[in-house]
Amino acid sequence: MKRILVPTDFSKEAEYATKIAAQFAKQFNSEIYFLHMLELPIPEIDRFNSSYSEIPEALFFIKLAKKRFSELLAKDFLSDLTVHHSIKTNTTFEGIKETAKELDIDLIVMGSHGATGFKEMFIGSNTEKVVRTSHIPVLVIKSKTEHFKADDVVFASDFKLDNKHTYLQAVKFAEKFNSKIHLLLVNTPNNFITTTEATKRIKHFVSQTDYSNYTINIYNDDTVEKGILDFAEHIKADVIGISTHGRQGIAHFFNGSISEDIVNHAIRPVITFKI
Repeated sequence: MKRILVPTDFSKEAEYATKIAAQFAKQFNSEIYFLHMLELPIPEIDRFNSSYSEIPEALFFIKLAKKRFSELLAKDFLSDLTVHHSIKTNTTFEGIKETAKELDIDLIVMGSHGATGFKEMFIGSNTEKVVRTSHIPVLVIKSKTEHFKADDVVFASDFKLDNKHTYLQAVKFAEKFNSKIHLLLVNTPNNFITTTEATKRIKHFVSQTDYSNYTINIYNDDTVEKGILDFAEHIKADVIGISTHGRQGIAHFFNGSISEDIVNHAIRPVITFKI
């Protein structure tokens, strides 16, 4: 976890994520890369060269972003840390994905207030789009947290072998925090397997890994999303870990955009791993 990307719109949710990233940077000697995206209805501004200086909207938002970065970088919780910052123009989720690849980022930490109702249906959140498209783990912070902990991490999956490498990513994350991983398979009325079969599948899934600090859990609920959220609440989990699958943003056992729904609706931090 040497390079952490923190996309920011300077909102309070973005500051929640920034504080968590700062904790990681101090704990793991990481560098933080802040990124602010300007979604302007004009051709991409390359390094904000002077040819665009006559566009009032662009000039205003660039100056405003620079002012906000100056205020952000002066925060006490960023003192003595190695931080970088940049302002780019692109669609937000595409710009974040490209920047993560360009900088060889290990983890993206984002704030999110979620999305509900018509906004969720027709617009969606930028965080949701990043989760759907990112090839590296994305940690989504939903609320103010004075001290991040990951003592108990839920890892929800169908535990089929074709998404096993997402579990290896989860183990890598858990090792850093000495976490207990609660392996979770949610049974639903339309997708039910017996406890014996589910337990056997989970044990086979983790059999080739050395990480032994885990529990096996089969949970019955109306939907996968509800099962994950209810189980996480039941054990008072610190973090929910889920898999995403390409452009659809779903794990193999999900019907619909469950990973994005979890990101939108969970009150706990959510970390996603690309299948």
